[in-house]
Amino acid sequence: MKYRKLGDSDLEVSEISLGSWLTYGVGVEAEKARACLDAAFDAGINFIDTANAYGRGAAETFLGNGLKGRSRDSYVLATKLYFPMTDTDYGLSRAQVEKQLDASLQRLQTDYVDLYQCHRYDSGTPLEETMEALTRAVESGKARYIGFSEWPADKIREAIDLSASRGFAKFVSSQPQYSLVWREPEEAVIPLCAENGISQIVWSPLGQGVLTGKYDPDSPPPPGTRATSEEMGGFIQRLMQPSLLRAVQRLKPIAEEAGLTLPQFALAWVLREPNVASAITGASRPEQVRENAHSSGVIVDTQLFLRAEAIIDEALAEVEPA
Repeated sequence: MKYRKLGDSDLEVSEISLGSWLTYGVGVEAEKARACLDAAFDAGINFIDTANAYGRGAAETFLGNGLKGRSRDSYVLATKLYFPMTDTDYGLSRAQVEKQLDASLQRLQTDYVDLYQCHRYDSGTPLEETMEALTRAVESGKARYIGFSEWPADKIREAIDLSASRGFAKFVSSQPQYSLVWREPEEAVIPLCAENGISQIVWSPLGQGVLTGKYDPDSPPPPGTRATSEEMGGFIQRLMQPSLLRAVQRLKPIAEEAGLTLPQFALAWVLREPNVASAITGASRPEQVRENAHSSGVIVDTQLFLRAEAIIDEALAEVEPA
């Protein structure tokens, strides 16, 4: 496993990280989830990502129990806030930052998180109030660093300027969706972040599972996959169009040429971007963790990536908007 520096912080995070959205504490049995967590540590994965909203605290509770007994400096722990925990508890107000951070720490059974992230931008709270509250969290020692997820470039710039002018804590991470089938962050977010000491922690680097190649364009989705789940399948439907699924199948020989499985090739593609510190992967089985981990540090001929991009870009041009 290779490690990369997370923005302008002193955190070194594994290129492949373990996420917990729709899995641990929710969709995966506790015993299997624990096996995945153990496999992650065995593979050298040191970065664990979660959020208070995952299972309304269930994922954090699982991790609190699962990480118990491990040395606290052996892993980097990240969580988030923004989405509703109750009908009245949501957003990024000063009161919510304080309340939700304390609740997360209690569920995670730790005195601090290494990275505390704003899960989305809160247009209902002044940005200055949010930044001040996050700064207090850092100063209190409850959060070592701060980050955000899926913020628009203009709000990222505004936060950067506020930190510079008001002495607020600086963001060190951005968590966008990014993959061969979703390249939107390349336009504005990645360049802006790269110029300002902010690294990307990528979610859905396998395109909701589409880039594993398990979906046959001429057959219904296999039972038990994300595409068949009413709860888990919302983000994937745009990508389940036959033209794109056929294009993904055409990537398999390219991945083989690189000596990789298709999921490993897709993860290596994400990690080709220097501003990406880590790719968050979910797993319901330990063998998935091990396969994903093997994509770290691989060297792939740039021409293979360019061929893959051309195939996917052509297919995406035909994909109907969601």
